[in-house]
Amino acid sequence: MNMLMNFRRNMTAVLTAGTLLCGLLLPIQASAADVAFNEPLNGTNPNLFYTSDGWGNGPDFGVGWKAANQEFSNGIMALRLDKAGCPASCSGKNYASAEYATNVKYGYGRVEARLKAAKGTGLVTSLFTYSGPGTGTSNDEIDIEILGKDTTKMETNYFTNGVGQHSTIINLGFDASLDFHNYAFEWSPTSIKWYVDGQLVHTENGSRGALPTSPGHIMVNLWSGAGPAEIWTGKFNYPGTPVRAYYDWIKFTPAN
Repeated sequence: MNMLMNFRRNMTAVLTAGTLLCGLLLPIQASAADVAFNEPLNGTNPNLFYTSDGWGNGPDFGVGWKAANQEFSNGIMALRLDKAGCPASCSGKNYASAEYATNVKYGYGRVEARLKAAKGTGLVTSLFTYSGPGTGTSNDEIDIEILGKDTTKMETNYFTNGVGQHSTIINLGFDASLDFHNYAFEWSPTSIKWYVDGQLVHTENGSRGALPTSPGHIMVNLWSGAGPAEIWTGKFNYPGTPVRAYYDWIKFTPAN
């Protein structure tokens, strides 16, 4: 009995030390996926992603999400913003658009996509992670956003427990609505680093506010600003024909 108790004590000590060491190297993130993926966007992939359908966000969003507004052609996914059937079939919004998000949440690592942004005042083309306000999360978010009012710029931001105000404007040196480019961010316990076409363009180290800690769904969407958001996005005026943002692929690589 004494030998068994000593064995258990020794094993507990070893496991505790190992856990502490892992915690120092990389904080444990509840419910975080740690499996890399490279989604080519040849069609819907329900094993990895879901398409938002039949609902809308708050007053800042001028669109309702519709699965019919997600398109695939020749290895490219398009998110289409239009006004067909709106507002009655657009969750009460003036316009409809599309959103694609991972089924599970992902933790520390590199999120990236190759995309071509939509042009037009009031529009936002995005790549981001979002933990949501659910139990056990701190409502965190990491953003790449290209505003249609000036597609020569990219905006980076992050939210920790719902607190943002960490926005930075990056001059791209090109028009993001004219061609595909690679956009990425790397998230670790000590920093968030944003990249464009493989070049580091911005770093946050927590000096402006605590960094996110909760795993998040990897998401892309196209939307028009409404209500309070128009101060940021500008007012959207529908051009008479659908507007699209295009995505070639989405990738995730977990941190080592």
